[in-house]
Amino acid sequence: MSTPEAREPGPEFQDGLDWIHVERPLTLRDLRGKLVLLDFWTYG
Repeated sequence: MSTPEAREPGPEFQDGLDWIHVERPLTLRDLRGKLVLLDFWTYG
């Protein structure tokens, strides 16, 4: 069983993404220890 220290972090978010309801683009460091829901959607 792996421990949290043994896990590899996910990739950072790409530059140039559109962020809604935040003052600046977020990083994985900003989100560490928080419950996060990502909602991906497109127009179509």
